Amino acid sequence: MNTSALVLMISTWAIVTCFTVYFFIKILTAKKHDEPDSYVENDDESI
Repeated sequence: MNTSALVLMISTWAIVTCFTVYFFIKILTAKKHDEPDSYVENDDESI
């Protein structure tokens, strides 16, 4: 493998790893929504 291919491969791995870590941290720190957990709680009519 020549030098340019090695540099391209390592830079691609680094970019993909950075995006993966960024979005994983973003998901873990996301705020929870105050929404009901079931469709029954969304109904206006009582059963």
